[in-house]
Amino acid sequence: MEEKIKLAEASLKQNGFQVRTFENVDEAKKALLEEIKSSESIALGGSMTLYDMQIYEEFKERGNEIYWHWKIDDKKDELNRAKSTDVYITSTNALTLDGKLVNMDGTGNRVSSMFYGHKRVYIVTGRNKICKDYDAARDRIRTIAAPKNAQRLNVNTPCKFTGKCSDCNSPDRICNVEVVIHKNISGENINIFLIDENLGY
Repeated sequence: MEEKIKLAEASLKQNGFQVRTFENVDEAKKALLEEIKSSESIALGGSMTLYDMQIYEEFKERGNEIYWHWKIDDKKDELNRAKSTDVYITSTNALTLDGKLVNMDGTGNRVSSMFYGHKRVYIVTGRNKICKDYDAARDRIRTIAAPKNAQRLNVNTPCKFTGKCSDCNSPDRICNVEVVIHKNISGENINIFLIDENLGY
């Protein structure tokens, strides 16, 4: 397993998070299916990592009550239902070697649910999201995550075309809310799954 995963794991644990490491996606998926009961309600945050894992389909087929605005036309209603599920699963735009989670969001639904409103949270991320520090994490968001998401969503933002954030004023801007989780919040059960593969963007 890569050294940076071990360093990030140690720092995240020191900052109060529950952390598990996995060699691959299949191991992480198996762990999620074992830890989350079929009777628990689940919401997923927008994440290419989760999309590629096909975790939604696994839980849906098993019979979990599950909500994901990527899978339904009435997104507003789905997002409202997702606010109060037992479990929330998402990924992170970046995490730092000193154990911080750095995220940028368009509406704030994903980042707020990472630390509020659910009994348990699972943040699933690949080794490619690990950054040296906060500045490197922000740079990753500005040059990788935001442009690729803008292209995926086909929004009219400069980064869609240039591949780099310009702190735009576009009505379609997808970087409106920045959240840095420095430490696990008292009373919250935030679980971080680090996977030794490159996942999502």
